Amino acid sequence: MPKKPPPVAPSPAGSVEPASATSRNEYTVDELARVTDTTVRNVRAYQDRGLLAPPEKRGRVGVYDDTHVSRLKLINHLLARGYTLANIQDLIMAVDEGHDLRSILGLETAIGGRWSRERPKKYSLLELLQMFGDKTSPGALAKAVDLGLLERDGLSFVSGNPTALAAGATMAKEGIALADLLDAVSIARPHFNAVAKALVDLVVHQLDRYDADALPPPADVPALVDAIWRLRPLASVLVESEMNRALEEASGDYLGDRVAAIMEKKLGHPAQGAAAARTVTKKGNAKK
Repeated sequence: MPKKPPPVAPSPAGSVEPASATSRNEYTVDELARVTDTTVRNVRAYQDRGLLAPPEKRGRVGVYDDTHVSRLKLINHLLARGYTLANIQDLIMAVDEGHDLRSILGLETAIGGRWSRERPKKYSLLELLQMFGDKTSPGALAKAVDLGLLERDGLSFVSGNPTALAAGATMAKEGIALADLLDAVSIARPHFNAVAKALVDLVVHQLDRYDADALPPPADVPALVDAIWRLRPLASVLVESEMNRALEEASGDYLGDRVAAIMEKKLGHPAQGAAAARTVTKKGNAKK
């Protein structure tokens, strides 16, 4: 369990913090680099140029938080759009000097901050073998890395979602082939990406009232940021609810087909058996 962080100091550059900032995520420099898809060297370089605030010092350890994550994501995004570090430095300086661009910092955290509160966890190859047993193979590990479920770190592996990894290990121990499980993730991912895009669009729809190339007025930012922070967990609830509904329907359809096949074999009435089985299944689902 992560340690409870100390009281939050005033945010750099006047950025707007969510009401739940006392439960913020915290990272070492290695974890920060990993979750923002950059390198420790880049993190140090951005700090040296004044693009990234220094970490909080606890003894000899530097502790970063979600404000650093969102700032790094902003830098990465601007670099991808063709801005130079000098351009970005001018932008950050304008923000830090209190220009209207300051407003983007609160939105940057609310929109670009991580949605998961899980912290990455490192596993040795032996630990993975113990978790997945004889289901583990070089091919399965390679596919898990390709899917981003694991990341190589020297001779070890890092999972950004240890809970999901543990769930996969339990399913493998219950007899599900690891290759089939990874195939299911690969097949489902584009659909989850589409769902995520739709829900993020709903959350950031709050910005649609403003011009696409203009920041909201500073006076509007606190309420806007607060609204986005309230909408984020509701989007996750909607995903879980819809997923449960879809799982119930899929399992009900499978059960109906299985019962229909049994009745066809035992009673010799394929049409009647199939119809009866599907009726029973649908009635059961309706009662739920």
